[in-house]
Amino acid sequence: MKSLMTAETFTEGLKAALGDRLSMVALFGSAAVGDTAERFSDVNIMVVCTRLGVGELDAIAKLSREWSKLGNPPPLMFALDRLMNSSHVFPIELLDIKENHRVLFGRDVLRDLPISQANLRFQLEHELKGKLIQLREGYMLAAQDGEALVDLMLRSLSNFQIMLKAALRFYAVSVPAKKREAVRELSRHVPYDLSVFEELQGIKEGTSLPPFSRDAARELFERYLEAIERSADLIAALSRRD
Repeated sequence: MKSLMTAETFTEGLKAALGDRLSMVALFGSAAVGDTAERFSDVNIMVVCTRLGVGELDAIAKLSREWSKLGNPPPLMFALDRLMNSSHVFPIELLDIKENHRVLFGRDVLRDLPISQANLRFQLEHELKGKLIQLREGYMLAAQDGEALVDLMLRSLSNFQIMLKAALRFYAVSVPAKKREAVRELSRHVPYDLSVFEELQGIKEGTSLPPFSRDAARELFERYLEAIERSADLIAALSRRD
């Protein structure tokens, strides 16, 4: 019986394939902080190399295909110099990875990664408004099916939690590692209701029952959409102050 590949065995494969070109392998995301829900959670790996060309990609292509066949996303790949110059483009993602990761191999190159608050605010507004467009489009396709509507919310939940966690950074110095706790903390700072995130998290984890009817799912979606819209408006207001 074939054994499943773990993050640690995947790392050993990377070391064998890349040798001294491998600078760091790190686990990030939900798996790194114990914030997982089995049906929807992936094991995310960042790989940083001294150089990253076709030769390096070829060297780990087979290993990465095997990793992806287990339901994991392909590794997030960076050349070291380009990673250090990318924080102005991906501040939400890289700040979250920087603060919530576990090094599996090499030197922790994320420790010195610079993050700009202005860039964080700009990307957050852009991402919230873009994901809102996608959420509305998804609603139009799923509106007649309560189960599909709940699934739409659950599949988008983690991304919006990450963005609300990023929004909390404008109100608090210390931000909880777990997304659910970060949203709870943000709710203490904003003048609108974020409890729908707690309800959806309970459904996602199986501790709460999903809505039994299309109308109940629609009502839940209406509250979800409003909370996200008001969060987008909040960040837009912060950006206009700059």
